[in-house]
Amino acid sequence: MPSFLAVDGTRLHYLDEGDGPPLLCLAGLTRTSLDFDYVKPHLPPCRLIRMDYRGRGRSGWSGAESYTIPQEAQDALALLDHLGLERAPILGTSRGGIIAMVLAATAKDRLSGVCLNDIGPDLSTEGLDAIRDYIGRRPNAPNYEAAIAARASLMAGFENVPMSRWAEEVTLHYRQRPDGLDITYDPALRDAVLTASEALAPDLWPLFDALADLPIALIRGANSNLLTAKTADKMQARRPDLIRADVPGRGHVPFLDEPESITTIHDWWDTL
Repeated sequence: MPSFLAVDGTRLHYLDEGDGPPLLCLAGLTRTSLDFDYVKPHLPPCRLIRMDYRGRGRSGWSGAESYTIPQEAQDALALLDHLGLERAPILGTSRGGIIAMVLAATAKDRLSGVCLNDIGPDLSTEGLDAIRDYIGRRPNAPNYEAAIAARASLMAGFENVPMSRWAEEVTLHYRQRPDGLDITYDPALRDAVLTASEALAPDLWPLFDALADLPIALIRGANSNLLTAKTADKMQARRPDLIRADVPGRGHVPFLDEPESITTIHDWWDTL
């Protein structure tokens, strides 16, 4: 399992596969590099690079105070440095997209394009409340079978998803323990998120505007409870060249192997 040491000594796991131009994939808040397994077979020929954030997946735990977007942005740059890459485009899901926007504002010369998966500079209160409700808590389900059934009935905004996909989701992102299922990240991430939510919410539109002159795409779940159609329309108005898809039957976040997602990624890739 490839890994490298961050500046503070935290060991960070990553995957580096394939040949061609690099593509850095950054996952959502509680997710891991395995999130991009679904889209991997559908990507253009590329060198697919994925990272587990500190405190998630197979990366080391470093405490709630370090589970911040600025720190994770620095970790992403450290990974590019470790691999000897001057620049790369980013496919960022949810939090990964915010990290990409931060990098556009602070290290734009390291980016060659950004594709945002169900994230923007204005986040719905409904979606944020849902995140605060579940983060850092073990699922109530005692085993994978129960968790699969729960996902199929409770995931807001998702339609026509086969049970096989919910089974993949559950086995990727929970671990079976003798006393039930467990999360695949440091529970202290909850403290980090709640602390951040208590602070005055920053204006993220300047971060989005920092993407100017970079090829940009947006994939949005048509039923997303985090990124509204109104916000996506505003993003489109500020960037008329935005390559966009609203994926039907998907909430937060699309899996990225939907036909609309794949087409958008390929169209964006052709502009890099």
